[in-house]
Amino acid sequence: MDPVIVVGAGPVGLALALALARQDVPVVVLDEGPGSDAPRAARTVVLREDTAAFVERLAGVPLGDAGLRWTGWRAMRRKQVTCEVALGEDIPAPLHIAQHVLTGALRAALTREPLVELAVDSRLDALEQEDTGVIVHTRGPNGTWWRGSYLVGCDGPRSTVRKLQDIRFPGRTAVERYAVAAVRTELPWPGEAFLHRMPPWRATGPFAGEITARPLPDGVWRLDWLLPPGKDLVTPELLVTHVRETLTGWTGESSPAYELLDTGVHTVHHRLARRWRAGRVFLAGDAAHLLGTIGTQGLDEGLRDADNLAWKLASAWHHGPHETLLDSYQTERRAIVAARLRAADQVLPMLRGGGGLRSLLPGAARGHDALFMDGHLGLGPVGAPGSYADSPLMPPHLDAEVPVDTPVGAPVANVLVTAEDGSFVRLRERLGRGALLVVLVAPGTGVWERRHWVSAGVMPRLAAAVTALPHRAELLVAESYPGAAPHTVLLVRPDGHLVTALSGVRPADLYSAAEATVGGAERAGARAEAGAR
Repeated sequence: MDPVIVVGAGPVGLALALALARQDVPVVVLDEGPGSDAPRAARTVVLREDTAAFVERLAGVPLGDAGLRWTGWRAMRRKQVTCEVALGEDIPAPLHIAQHVLTGALRAALTREPLVELAVDSRLDALEQEDTGVIVHTRGPNGTWWRGSYLVGCDGPRSTVRKLQDIRFPGRTAVERYAVAAVRTELPWPGEAFLHRMPPWRATGPFAGEITARPLPDGVWRLDWLLPPGKDLVTPELLVTHVRETLTGWTGESSPAYELLDTGVHTVHHRLARRWRAGRVFLAGDAAHLLGTIGTQGLDEGLRDADNLAWKLASAWHHGPHETLLDSYQTERRAIVAARLRAADQVLPMLRGGGGLRSLLPGAARGHDALFMDGHLGLGPVGAPGSYADSPLMPPHLDAEVPVDTPVGAPVANVLVTAEDGSFVRLRERLGRGALLVVLVAPGTGVWERRHWVSAGVMPRLAAAVTALPHRAELLVAESYPGAAPHTVLLVRPDGHLVTALSGVRPADLYSAAEATVGGAERAGARAEAGAR
């Protein structure tokens, strides 16, 4: 069968290619560039804890040394601290990393992957669909025709794939604009990210009264100044002056020591493609959506697109297309990004209103700071990971279904589990292999070798039920799971979202839930039609 074609070699395209290859799907990545990214210290990304874990699984290396996990978050208004939280167990710390470093780690992993072919200097200029695949043409030094089974456009905001498929990309332009600088310096809050609104010193030029500071390794900080609406020119000289003013205000030193590494101006747009699927063509990342106000991160959502789509495309590549499964990518991911955009659009007028009676109400500043914190730390409706509770892949209510602390459709907790080979691993380490995960909660098993309990109690019956499922599945055992009673059985999707939790071993319910998860209604209809013939 023909490979999957991925157009675009940014982090989303590279991550998707690796995720497909890890599920034994050959991939061709079309990169219009030379195969490397120029280092930009001021171009950084913030990844939520589970998204960072997804990237680390694909890259095969920990990213903690290349990036920085913040120790805390604080918000200040004038001279007063209005919000301060420590990051750790209760609120996981996001990973802040330079984008070229992240891309470099994924590119290095790609060179070790025999199922992926990277075609550099290859710009897409034609795309045709057939019943059994896609045909594309690239121009460049090695311009040629390519044939693929499916194609995914990860080619950014000006996506050629989206334009060739005539997919509209409505939304708002220049929702916000920031002046950005990367500086190496010492600040009074090492390791903490913070937001400073209405600083007490007088700003020079068109800089509004809001600054975000986010730490990176080696004493580097990314500083973002919110610019007022309009197109005021931000010159390098003006930006340098404001760097000095800001560092002086924070450190109290008249001539603070710093090294300016990089500068730029970042414009935030809000856009959402009308369709994310057109036959055998899909959109992901910035080609499908643009967001980024109030600390939200478009790349984090783009990587979630790749995680969601990879196992579905892999299933279709190995077992034939199942429209319900493939359509669910757009249904699930587009709904979550649309909700994120709506939440940001609703709170922006309140946060940027610039005064009025509402700003004088008791607690108003703290409420605003909480919204900013949600966006930056991945919390609440503005920033929290989305749930697929309304997905067409969710099974109907099952009689044996029981509640646990993880809502149905939400990402599962990263508990310690025993794998089939007897090793102890974190649950996230078993994701991304294309298999459903069946987790039995069995207190006490952790103190015994697997060979002592694998044939005892409910295990033989559950193992037989897992073997009979309509999709490849892996049986894991956990000592405990938040909110789960002993002998609870969890069914988890390959991308780590909870399908259902069942009370005890219920083979029929487990089969029904697994069948729905992989587009079972369509498959059941196909079996019935085949039987009638």
